[in-house]
Amino acid sequence: MIQLAQVTKAFGGRTLLDNVSWQLGLRERVGLCGPNGAGKTTLLKMLAGLEDLDAGTVITPSGMTVGYLPQDGLVHGGHSLGDEARSAFGPLLALRDEIAALEDRLGDPAVDEAEHERMLIRYAEAQDRFRQQDGYAIDLKVATVLRGLGFSDDDQARQTDTFSGGWQMRIALAKLLLSTPGLLLLDEPTNHLDLDARNWLEEYLATFPAAVVLVSHDRYFLDAVVTRIVEINLRTLTEYTGNYSDYLRESTARLERLRQMKREQDEEVARIKMFVDRFRYQATKAAQVQSRIKLLEKVVPIEVPPERKRVRFTFPTTAKSGRMVLEIKHARKQYDDKVVFRDLSLHIERGDRIALIGPNGAGKSTLMRMLSGVEAPDAGTRELGHQVVMQYFAQDEATRLEPTKTIYETLSDGSPVQMVPMIRNILGGFLFEGDDIYKKCGVLSGGERTRLAVARMLLRPANTLLLDEPTNHLDMDSKDVLLDALEDFGGTLILVSHDRYFIDRLATKIVEVGHGGILVYPGTYEEFRWSQAQAAARAAAPPAAVAKAAPASAARPAQAAAKPAPQAQQRPAAARPGPQTAPAPAVSSRDQRKQFEAELRRHKRAVDVMRQKIAELEAQIARHEHDIKSVEAEMSAPGFYDDHATSKPVIDRHQQMMWTVGDLMNRWEMLQQEMDTLQQQAPTPST
Repeated sequence: MIQLAQVTKAFGGRTLLDNVSWQLGLRERVGLCGPNGAGKTTLLKMLAGLEDLDAGTVITPSGMTVGYLPQDGLVHGGHSLGDEARSAFGPLLALRDEIAALEDRLGDPAVDEAEHERMLIRYAEAQDRFRQQDGYAIDLKVATVLRGLGFSDDDQARQTDTFSGGWQMRIALAKLLLSTPGLLLLDEPTNHLDLDARNWLEEYLATFPAAVVLVSHDRYFLDAVVTRIVEINLRTLTEYTGNYSDYLRESTARLERLRQMKREQDEEVARIKMFVDRFRYQATKAAQVQSRIKLLEKVVPIEVPPERKRVRFTFPTTAKSGRMVLEIKHARKQYDDKVVFRDLSLHIERGDRIALIGPNGAGKSTLMRMLSGVEAPDAGTRELGHQVVMQYFAQDEATRLEPTKTIYETLSDGSPVQMVPMIRNILGGFLFEGDDIYKKCGVLSGGERTRLAVARMLLRPANTLLLDEPTNHLDMDSKDVLLDALEDFGGTLILVSHDRYFIDRLATKIVEVGHGGILVYPGTYEEFRWSQAQAAARAAAPPAAVAKAAPASAARPAQAAAKPAPQAQQRPAAARPGPQTAPAPAVSSRDQRKQFEAELRRHKRAVDVMRQKIAELEAQIARHEHDIKSVEAEMSAPGFYDDHATSKPVIDRHQQMMWTVGDLMNRWEMLQQEMDTLQQQAPTPST
């Protein structure tokens, strides 16, 4: 059990924690929430022993190790990636070296018998410890974690100092996970992870065998990982059981109760003060007045967190674009020897809300630069539609702010006149309040510059938005402001984001980038993930099962419908091995033999009926997949998306057919399980 006992912490004249006590179970997963500056990072550092306390103590079990991942700033060098990751197993590696040294010495004939006996005992002890601590799986564990965080197998030989800042933080995270500390502290661990790596980390942390305390602005990540939320606010810690969604509901209800109690307290105090003021100078009421004055002195004012302002606004109006917004045909892009895109074609219509997904380095930002016209393809064409007014928010947009301008000047310059009255509200929504608006951009932190760049984008008229990681460094409230604005945006939206909440709320079409091309999926991100999971399940299935399933990739054409059941299921019962194939035994009793043969016939009929059901289901799956292939051929025809009214029903039909095939596949798997159970229940001569 980790405990905070009467902890107080202040910076200057501001108190972050005041006489706080709290405890953490050894395998709990806790998320820290609270407004910016409340002290979340400070609390993590205190738990890690990196920040001194003004008062109180942090009590940890004897010998417990603590691992802390800061938001950024970690750099590795001097080793290959594989060696750096394996360094997390320092004691085990030392034990392995000792075992190797003992093996060498045990083979030395010059060692006397007594020393040889002592070495044998030590060698056995070391071997047992190494085996018990799973030392032989070090390389497997390293490979698993590195792959999960997005590193390739070839990367293990690369020197760590050749990786960029974001990948350096992934290396640090990998080492922490591999070292398995008793307390794992993570400050924004998803900042440098793509969607696949976030999904993997969620699953890994869900079964992590130690306590985890983390800070994150990713709602889905918190929902998937934590089992308890601790809110830091008003110099204290408030606990909520459940994940982040549960916390939002419970904290809203608690805050409303607190406000109601505050109103009632204020009304009661006002009534008492009115009585005191009215009868203060009447001798007959002196005792009652003094009683009420003492009562007022004992009142402890209820403190309520300031209400967070929810900023809502609409984008400046601009002319509607033509139906075709952007089109790239047969584009090729290469940097030195690396080919990013070989033959890329993408058609974007007015009203499309597209999310580009893929691992880091796959080419998402390159595609955004080509779409925006900032960078031209090496080959191919880019065509811009009629009346397209575009805004492009690049990953490095924050570095383009003029350092000599104030925050207010940055937003007011170039904004439409009708949007000027909204500037202060927008700045408040992005945490710039009071005199902050007169700060020069040159003195802002990286996170503040990003928030300002996003705020500036919202005030510029556009009917097409290209946003490359706009949510980096944004807190929950700022993300809500941006999300509300983008949900109400009536134009065309193309975005790159590693925040699944954003993608799920905004995207209606997914473009997967990678392997020199793209895959366009007409649906939401959750539907895309379902489709990918089905494809992965089919790929992992045994060859016979794959043949039965006739995968929805349409690689197998319509002849799959007429294809008979696999050979293993066509053979008659008498040809299959196992109990059901055994001929009727020569038993002494004629009645027993007849009974056995009758049971064998009944079992064979049941197997035949089940096999027939499976064959019919396989034929249905094949027919549906043939239809899907026909619809996909129609969707890939040139100009298909030109007429939205015509293309939308086809896209909807394709989506419904995909869901139907998924349901049929689930039924097929259930029937296969029933078939396996039935075959195991075949009659034997003893029945």
